[in-house]
Amino acid sequence: MMEESQIPDRPAGPARPLPVAFGREELNRILDLYGRMVAAGEWRDYAIDADREEAVFAVFRRASEVPLFRIVKRPQAAERQGAYAVIAMDGRILRRGRDLHSVLRMFERRLIRLVEE
Repeated sequence: MMEESQIPDRPAGPARPLPVAFGREELNRILDLYGRMVAAGEWRDYAIDADREEAVFAVFRRASEVPLFRIVKRPQAAERQGAYAVIAMDGRILRRGRDLHSVLRMFERRLIRLVEE
């Protein structure tokens, strides 16, 4: 009789951490803001990236440019500075916080000015 070979469920070694990603509610909030900024003519394209340390939602005026803003989620920084940040195209951190809604509020003020003009 032949013995059945044992196939492990996963390879041996250290477990690879899952990538950081935006949750459904977070993504809905960001995409809602994105839609309103597109309607105002400010933003035209976006990209989403996720790796082991951070998730990034980047917004562009044109697809061939560098991002105007990057909305970043870094869970490792949650206790110190807040998990969320908005980073400008030149690398400056414009807003940082523990709550996504409060971080995105900076765009709400800008959107109100655009609508009033």
